[in-house]
Formats: sequence, C-alpha cells, structure tokens
Amino acid sequence: MALAERVGSAIATRRARRRANFPQLLDETFRSHEREGRRLQLRGRTWSLAAMLVMLGVVAPYPEAFYYQGLVLFFISTGFIPSLLERWGKLRRWHLYLFVAIDFALLTFAVIYPNPLAPENLPPQLTLHFDTSLYLFLLLASLAFADNPRLVLWGGFVGAVSWAVGVGWLARLPDSVVIWPGNGDIGLNDVVTRMRLIANPTTVDLSVLFQTVVIFAIVAMIMAGGVGRSRRLVWRYAVIERQRLNLARYFPPSTVDQLSRQDEPLQQIRELKAAIIFADLVGFTRWAERHTPSEAISLLREVHALLEEAVFRHGGTLDKFIGDGVMATFGTPEPKPDDSLNAMSCVKAILEDVAALNARRLARGEEAVQIALGVHYGPVVVGNIGTERRLELGVIGDTVNVASRLEELTRVIGRMAVVSDQLVADIRERRPDAADRMLEDFAFLGANHLEGRRQDIAVWGSNQTLVASESQARWARSA
Repeated sequence: MALAERVGSAIATRRARRRANFPQLLDETFRSHEREGRRLQLRGRTWSLAAMLVMLGVVAPYPEAFYYQGLVLFFISTGFIPSLLERWGKLRRWHLYLFVAIDFALLTFAVIYPNPLAPENLPPQLTLHFDTSLYLFLLLASLAFADNPRLVLWGGFVGAVSWAVGVGWLARLPDSVVIWPGNGDIGLNDVVTRMRLIANPTTVDLSVLFQTVVIFAIVAMIMAGGVGRSRRLVWRYAVIERQRLNLARYFPPSTVDQLSRQDEPLQQIRELKAAIIFADLVGFTRWAERHTPSEAISLLREVHALLEEAVFRHGGTLDKFIGDGVMATFGTPEPKPDDSLNAMSCVKAILEDVAALNARRLARGEEAVQIALGVHYGPVVVGNIGTERRLELGVIGDTVNVASRLEELTRVIGRMAVVSDQLVADIRERRPDAADRMLEDFAFLGANHLEGRRQDIAVWGSNQTLVASESQARWARSA
C-alpha cells in the first residue's frame, strides 16, 4: 500500500510540474479543442448510429430487428452521458476511458450474444459468419473526433480484447467446431472439407479472429498517429496565436500582421530612427497615499487604457508600462515616413483624451488627473534583449534618455507636453504641409537644460499647463 501511495504521489507530482510548465494559453487552447472534439464525436456517433438504425430496419428480419434497433437506441442515449457530466462540471478524464471500455464491451455483447427474438434453433456461432466485427471499426472511427490519441489507442485495446473474449466464449461452446490458426490436421487442405467447415454454422475460425484483432489494432495505431499529428498542428497554431497575442501587446494590428509573417522578426539588432514618447501620471504616488489600492488600480487601468488606445490609433508601438507611466515608440520595429508626424498627432490626441477624461471624472465628483509628455526623435537601437526564458523588446539609445528627460522637464517649465525641436524639424522636412497644423497649440521655448546632459536642447511646449483648474491644482499640491 505504501509503495502504491508513493507511486501515485510521484505521478501526481510529475503531472503538476507539467501543468505548471505548460503555458496557460496553450493549455486553454487544448482544453477548448478537446471540448470541441468531444462534441464532434457525439455528433458523429449519434448520426452513425442513426444510420445504423435505419440500415438494420432494411437488412435484419423482423422481429429480430427490434432487438438490434433497441440496442442502437440505447447506445445513442448513453453517448450523451459524458456531455451531461461535462455540463454539470463533473466530467473527469478517466470517465472518458471508462465509457469507451463500456461501449466496446456492450457492443461486443450485443453482436455476439444470441438475439432473444431470433428462432431458438439458430446457433450463436452463426453471428461470426456475417462479419459483424465491422461494427467495432465504426465505434473506433468515432473516437478520432475526440482529439486524444491515447483514447484512440485505448479504444483499440479494449475493442480487440472485448472481441477476443466474445469469440473465445463462442469457441468454448460444446458444439463449436474450432479452427485454429495454421491448423491443417482437420483436412483444411482438402477443398471439400474446407467448404463443409465454412458452411457449418457452429464453426469458429480463430484464424479470422486473429486477423480481425491484428487489423483492428493496426487501424487503431494509424488513427492514433493521425490524431497525434492533428494535435501537433493545433499546438503550432496555439503557439502562433500566443506569439500574435504577445506582439499585440506592443504593436498595432497592422504591425502584428507584418511581424507574424516573418521568422524571428526582432532577433536581429538594428539601428534606426524613431520617435520616443514618455507619458507619466503626475502626482500619482501622493494621490495613492490618500486612496485605497483598488481605487489606485482602477485609475491606472483607466489612464493606461487611454494611452494605449491613443498610441495604437496612431500606429505606434507600446514599449512598456513603467509604473504609472508609459513608453511608446513610433518607428519600431519598422520605420515609416510619417513616424514623427504620427508621434506628434498622438501627443495632441492624448492631451484631448485627458481633457475628456477629466470632464468625466469631474462629473463623477472625482479629482482630475495630470499627464506629462516628453517626445524626442533620433537614432535608437532595437532588438530582443534578455535570455531564452525571458525575452523583451528593447529600444535603447540616447534618444530614449532625452525623451525621458523631456518628460521630467514638464515639471520645471509647467507644460503638459514638451517636444524636442528635432522632432519638429523632421515633421517640417517630411510633411511641411502638416507642420503648422501640428504646432498650433505649441510654442517654441528655446534651449533648455536637461538633467545629466552637457548640451542644452531646443524644445516646444504645449499651451496646456500642468495646473489648469482648481481640481488639478489640488492634485498638483498633493504631489
């Protein structure tokens, strides 16, 4: 008993480790695929049995057909038991194996055991002369929809064993004439004797049984191989979907479609030009001290959703969430001619969205929020950084540092958004028709010193100040 407990504990531990190492998304994909497979199996089983019900009404004489049709109806009804257990949340994996074993055992019994409605003078061995083992293959074929190669192999095993036991019972009847595989001492080499034995209704040819069992097992293994291949295809599909989901966390949908068509699109380290935006929720730390954690999380989700939507709407890449802030890039992983223009449009959209958000918050009796934005344009280095176990898209370079410092500069000059002159210069060079429109709500502030840098940088500041209302003033004072 102790040994069995240790073995069971070891198996449970290995299964738990496999579950812990199995990606949640893939696990859910396979569970969904198996549920769909069980539904398809139920449909296939039901329709095939319904076709058999009609067929028996044509080929089987009455009243014998009533017995077989009643059995078919019974099989149809029992097929819904796993579905009901799953709906009630009580279905376990071992239930599936149990029901398969019961199906094959009952089907073998129904085929081999004498029909109580048949004439009494018919020997039970006569059923073997009508190749009734084909019904086992029909039941085995329905298991292919279950998307479980082990279940198919289990069906092949219990089906072969059930049929062998049933035919063995017939062979042990007192009046049975048994032909063993390779048995030549009863005159099988003589044509007349062979024909007489074949015509004898009590003959049980075990060589036919051997062939049936072997072919049944081979078919089960072939089907299990096909189902296993199907599962591998599902695995690959799930991996691709997980990769697309991970990409969608960073990139807009159009970029995701482009990257998904490439092998290891971010593996190669590249240098390119991009616009970098840093956005930060001003005074959030002090604000969080006066509110509950759930209120703080709710505010972060609301602000992050606003920033994410604005970035993706303008074709940007969401690089990362940094506490109560966000880093976004325009031009990664693939630069576009309008990256600087798109970044500027995103900044203006964020300012408008924050104003609309504050209107909603004030209507609810809540404090308005302050968003600080810093934007710079220049060369960056892009690529995967980290290890095989933990990879992250990395965008690094002096341009990133300058954009971060510009976001900090907003507190010094009292502007909600600060944009470098390099970004404005690129917009004027590439889209002179849109430059004036982009700068309508911005003013040139000249050269400003950035902490940690030797050279000053010319910047443009938004007309929106960090304290634009009494409610926002309270927010700023709390910071």
